[in-house]
Amino acid sequence: MNHIKSIHSPACQIGLFAILVQGCALLVRNSYYLFVLNIVGINIIVVIGLNLLMGYAGQISLGHAAFYAIGAYLSAILTVTYGFPAWPTLFLALIITAGVAYVIGIPIMRLEGHYLVMATLGFGIILYIVLIQWDDVTGGPSGFAGIEPLHIGSLTFDSDRRFCYLIWPCVLLTLWGSLNLVRSRVGRGLMALRSDELVASCTGVNTEGYKVKVFVLSAVLASLAGSLYAHYIGFVSPGTFSFFYSIQVVTMVIVGGLGSLWGSVLGAALLTVLPEFLGIFQTYNVLMYGLVLMVVLVFFPEGLLPGLWFALQKTHRKHR
Repeated sequence: MNHIKSIHSPACQIGLFAILVQGCALLVRNSYYLFVLNIVGINIIVVIGLNLLMGYAGQISLGHAAFYAIGAYLSAILTVTYGFPAWPTLFLALIITAGVAYVIGIPIMRLEGHYLVMATLGFGIILYIVLIQWDDVTGGPSGFAGIEPLHIGSLTFDSDRRFCYLIWPCVLLTLWGSLNLVRSRVGRGLMALRSDELVASCTGVNTEGYKVKVFVLSAVLASLAGSLYAHYIGFVSPGTFSFFYSIQVVTMVIVGGLGSLWGSVLGAALLTVLPEFLGIFQTYNVLMYGLVLMVVLVFFPEGLLPGLWFALQKTHRKHR
């Protein structure tokens, strides 16, 4: 019984996952596959934060590409244009993003349903327009280049493999912290909020405060991913942070499973890697991508990971 409990503990799960990731990183020799692995990690950070907001607090956001962009552009502009050191700038970007999310989160999180969706969508579109029009600062449609890679002492993360050993510890820390959060009193409050906001409020949950705080947390995680992306690629442009990226990460949350952090990992990995494999279909890759998504959502409406887990348990009970 103690062994079963230890397996379900966040530390044990993270340890097993770390071993799996380390094995993949050592086995992969092709630099392009390492690049894809790193992008998977960046997307996982964004999707975990968004799942905390959508899957646990029950608040939908179609504007998380904006927070992703804030982290990326602040890191780029402050380090290249103003000569700020990279690591302090990254943390400064997180603080600024948290402030922006808090200011807009107070009025936005009072909205419900499609009003909330439209408000977050509007914020994302406004920031996207700013990135294009404020070309003296952001580089406009041409983008912003010359972003130096991160470094620790003499170790510079200037290759796909080296960056892999930076991004994935960030993923593991994000996942570990989020798993502990959802198992805590705050996590139970968020799940009560998702089930019925009125009932949660009557039982003593500060629903408005919880919604704003989880919104800020999800924005900070998106900003962290954006900063890592900027220093990894060395170039940012508005196209990366368009409305379509917000749709993509929401789809990752839904496909992986709302309210399942491990589902976030699966959803982000699947929908980041899938287009690379569908590239062999060339003209039909968008059609195939849509077909795969439709199949997952039709047969596993609760999400791929919860659906597979339920099917596995059902099969096990049947053969007992």
